[in-house]
Amino acid sequence: MARTGSPGSLTVLGENVADIFTDPGAPGADGLALRALPGGGPANTAVALARLGSPTRFRGRFSDDAFGALFRARLTASGVDLTGSVTASEPSTLAVADLDPTGQAAYTFYADGAADWQWTDHELTGTGPDDAVCVHTGSLALIRRPGGSRIEDYLTRARAHATVSVDPNVRPLLVPPAAYRERLARWCAVADILRLSEDDCALLAPGVGLDEACDIWHAAGARLVVITLGGRGALASLDGSRLTVPAPHVEVADTVGAGDSFTAGLLHRLDGLGHLGGRLDGLSVEEVADACSFAARVAALTCSVPGADPPWADAPWADAPALRTGR
Repeated sequence: MARTGSPGSLTVLGENVADIFTDPGAPGADGLALRALPGGGPANTAVALARLGSPTRFRGRFSDDAFGALFRARLTASGVDLTGSVTASEPSTLAVADLDPTGQAAYTFYADGAADWQWTDHELTGTGPDDAVCVHTGSLALIRRPGGSRIEDYLTRARAHATVSVDPNVRPLLVPPAAYRERLARWCAVADILRLSEDDCALLAPGVGLDEACDIWHAAGARLVVITLGGRGALASLDGSRLTVPAPHVEVADTVGAGDSFTAGLLHRLDGLGHLGGRLDGLSVEEVADACSFAARVAALTCSVPGADPPWADAPWADAPALRTGR
């Protein structure tokens, strides 16, 4: 049944990452010129949600280094509530991005001992209000030790009052895909929404077609599975009923943050339709198509600018009136 009553927030739990890019416009005869931009899958999703107009809370562990200050500034400027986040002495996570000619990014991570993975039970349970209608998490924070298992426990508790959304966002350079496969059924058991990319599927269900993979994850507990297909759009499966949506055509600057923005668009639209705060009861295939089409447009707009810079809802959307809908 669709949620009624006063709206709650959408909580995103996970990491910040400093995306480090080479700067071709800067002199580099005596070294390599670099640009550092705030990123990280969960943080990108929180920024996109807030910019779209959803009341959004981000729970993260911010290093007290220069990058931690950069992360806080970006989230706050986008309208994200940082209640429930903590300041930590461990360093920030860094990712050096190598862009190919099509704008696709490959990363080298510097993440060992970083602040993002050190959650304690007290930090997760002892801070912040409990009014979220949705909790979204995933990526490295959900798989890296020691915090990952504690976040799993947090999701189990949050499920009593909130819709749970998970994006595995597999990073094989940091964590073997087998570790994700081992825990994915556990995540599906608490997740109402599983959002992942086609590349994720190839690593999580090697040799298995997308339709069969959806059925496997439905059987494990996830009601809505959405697989993004890059420029080909997205495949969605609601309890086994499948649909596809196209991706709008844009001139691609790069694809950094596209999947995270898609997730934000999906959750924002589902919230506007009144379907967050429970187990997606009453959600129709037509509404899933609407939400995924909206999400694909948000992701496309993110691809049209450099870096993880999601669109704002109050921008001049002459060609995107759907972005004005929602709560």
